[in-house]
Amino acid sequence: MKLNFGIGEEWKNLKIFQKLSDDERTIVFYAENKASMNHFRTLITELTEVKGLKICYVTSVKNDKILSSNNEKILSFFIGDGIARTKFFIELKAKILIMDMPDLNSFHIKRSKVFPVHYIYIFHSMFSIHSYLRKGAIDSYDTIFCVGKHHVNEILETEKIYNLKPKKLVEYGFGRLDTLLNEKNEINQNNFEKNLIIMTPTYGKDNFLEICGIEIINILLDSNFKVLLRPHFRIFQETPELINKIKKTFEDHKNFRLEDGIISKEDFHSSKYLISDWSGISMEYAFVFERPVIYIDVPQKIMNDEMEKISIIPLEVSIREKIGYVINPKKLNDIPKILTEVDDKSRTEEIRQIRSETVFNIGTSAKVGSEYIIKILNS
Repeated sequence: MKLNFGIGEEWKNLKIFQKLSDDERTIVFYAENKASMNHFRTLITELTEVKGLKICYVTSVKNDKILSSNNEKILSFFIGDGIARTKFFIELKAKILIMDMPDLNSFHIKRSKVFPVHYIYIFHSMFSIHSYLRKGAIDSYDTIFCVGKHHVNEILETEKIYNLKPKKLVEYGFGRLDTLLNEKNEINQNNFEKNLIIMTPTYGKDNFLEICGIEIINILLDSNFKVLLRPHFRIFQETPELINKIKKTFEDHKNFRLEDGIISKEDFHSSKYLISDWSGISMEYAFVFERPVIYIDVPQKIMNDEMEKISIIPLEVSIREKIGYVINPKKLNDIPKILTEVDDKSRTEEIRQIRSETVFNIGTSAKVGSEYIIKILNS
């Protein structure tokens, strides 16, 4: 369903959504940002094209591509991120709401006060819940689509320690990984540029872009690598002066690009290596290409002040050195040598094994998720 934008369009769309019949509002997806669709795509395709179901797709992204889709199985609505969105959540009438936004019921985004909606959470990272999410971030959901056994164990221990009401834990997987693996099989990498290095710093005061990013870019460019820098979107919001400095320093260099959106699949699949710190994309990269990533050893970003109450070592810590090279910020000049001389294949089998032990239902997560959703609808 195509939409036209204007003043008050959020409220117009909300009104249209609320006037839908109960059957039309059965399954609702909510997208908080541009990355949300990465984690919904396979599940939406399975529900609409394979199962033949209709869904509603509600988004806070004004230029969301799905808003211009002609897919008759998808009713799409833009509600922004202001008061209209708050009202949408409080007055929601739907059987199921699926989203990748944590902290439901913690701040201004609340569960419906007028209808017994069943809330399903999809992870937007494979990382452990007690490190990369705030305390209580997913406690108000009814069902959690778990990436792997680490999420199941972490949630069960959290529920026990805090005496929480048990949630339904589904052995789901990671739809984004399924998408990337499919793309890898379909894309002819011989047509892409070589020697491309992707840099993906996460946000926070200790991210590697803030600490040593410009130095790394200089080292890579001086070593004749091409650099694609994709900072976390919050870096653009929180430290615009750093972004402006990087633009001023490298904007005229033919081998440097700054990406402020989603990395294209062509760039992702033609890259030689990925350099990161504590960004979730690092695990995706290692598991797709079965080769190690470069980790800049900056302090871990901890979102949960009570992380230590959970006895389990966070996944991103326990497998870090097994799927990557951890580089001291004082030894950045070692990076070109690693990029050009290390035999990646020596780690392939180990990374494959870790992937199989870490992620449920590789390649079939959407089938598992859709069958669970249909089961909820029929119960």
